[in-house]
Amino acid sequence: MMSSSLPAGDADGDMETLPLAAASDYASTATTFDPLLSTSSPSPPTPAAFPLSRASSSSFVDPPSYADVAASSPRSASVSSSTSPRSARAAASEYAHIAVSDPETEAEAAATSLVPGSAPTYISYLVTSARRCDHRRHAVRRRFRDFITLADRLAEAFRGHFVPPRPDKNTVESQVMQRDEFVAQRRAALERYLWRLAEHPAIGASDELRVFLQAEGKMPLPSSTDVASRMLDGAARLPRQLLGEETVSPPQDVVQPAKGGRDLLRIFKELKQSMVTDWGGVKPPLVEEDKEFLEKKQKLQDWEQQLSSASQQAEALVKAQQDMGETMGALGLAFVKLTKFETEEATYDSQRIRAADSKRIAMAAVKASRTCRDLNTQTVKYLDTLHEHLGIMLSVHTAFSDRASALLTVQTLMSDLASLQSRIEKLEAASSKVFGGDRARLRKVEELRETIRATEDAKCCALREFERIKENNKIELSRLDEERREDFLDMLKGYVRSQAAYAEKIVDGWTMVAEETSGYGRNSDVV
Repeated sequence: MMSSSLPAGDADGDMETLPLAAASDYASTATTFDPLLSTSSPSPPTPAAFPLSRASSSSFVDPPSYADVAASSPRSASVSSSTSPRSARAAASEYAHIAVSDPETEAEAAATSLVPGSAPTYISYLVTSARRCDHRRHAVRRRFRDFITLADRLAEAFRGHFVPPRPDKNTVESQVMQRDEFVAQRRAALERYLWRLAEHPAIGASDELRVFLQAEGKMPLPSSTDVASRMLDGAARLPRQLLGEETVSPPQDVVQPAKGGRDLLRIFKELKQSMVTDWGGVKPPLVEEDKEFLEKKQKLQDWEQQLSSASQQAEALVKAQQDMGETMGALGLAFVKLTKFETEEATYDSQRIRAADSKRIAMAAVKASRTCRDLNTQTVKYLDTLHEHLGIMLSVHTAFSDRASALLTVQTLMSDLASLQSRIEKLEAASSKVFGGDRARLRKVEELRETIRATEDAKCCALREFERIKENNKIELSRLDEERREDFLDMLKGYVRSQAAYAEKIVDGWTMVAEETSGYGRNSDVV
């Protein structure tokens, strides 16, 4: 169990796993994809997301060590000599170095402890970085809460972009896993997260990321990330809004989602607008008219389903290869025991000869077991691209949600303008029936016109934000198409070549055994 020194509030991990499904046959891939014979190839990606249950070394005899087959294969040699698309994107980022290391347990400030002498603790990590422009090394201490703050700031500043998702917070997993294992997995996940941010064309050059990587001291928790304070602010503003003292949200609030909580009235208005549009069948004043975007959105939804299915099949393949390795190891152990028995109990020379041949089969089996395990490691590395792109789809959904939220804000403001204009017309009509005009109604008309002007300004800001998000979506979709093509071709090349190289190694091992035991065939022919 995990040590209690790791606080529940900071205990979480991001080692996501994918569901298992029936195994799929990848054998035909090598013969159907001729482009895989080109010279470019991938470097090993980030640590695997597919879970592997490691067999104990005591379950079968450890095979003798031998050089990695991929290193000696001509096909795999070309694999390691070239640069993968992911490495190329890292080389194009503004950062030459980012690392998360040296986890330390620190105590919370005494003021946060309710019980004297029992201050809660948290884990902090040393984050080092260096930009290509100056190569100056920066080192700061960050805790997981700081990564959450960074993610929230990026979500606000880069609406419409495919912002890489931060590692999840999983308290249950942290309590089940061993403490050292959990901290190590979180450290690796946070480092991968920072590299994904640095590789993003827009986020990599942002002030938000630069401040996080370079600013000394503890990161302040902005009020925008404090849910309780947002709700209190919203509750305090609501009476003034209902009484007409504060009728329009300021532009800085309009360009952010209403779900932030500071403007409860706006939340209610947008909820009403959404219900009228979805359930009332009323056409909103502004609709999504970008047919190309809608088509790509539908294709991405279909792609996500296919990607999820492929990831399930890939994990089933990993499990099948793992079972094969364990089975071959068990076979080798059985032949080792048989060899020992034949040697100890041998009466005739023929028994000793067969014992020697059994030993050859045992060694070939355990070598094949080691090869299967090494092959499985390579398979996980290459097919992890499927898991990576499933994670990207979370960012895609968030970006599309930003677009829908911005559109709903514009629709709500336009409906408010129509409602205000209708009220003015009714007041003017009622005032015209009074000789000399109704001063109270005329004064109300002027107040409404002032509200209309403020609402128009807010609508213009919201409309500009919607157009900005649309442009961000367009740029990101184009980038995703290009990266997806590069990553998957890269994945297929590495996967097919590793399968071929390790299969060749296994065949060579059994071919040697067949040659060494070929005398049995000749003896049977004589008989």
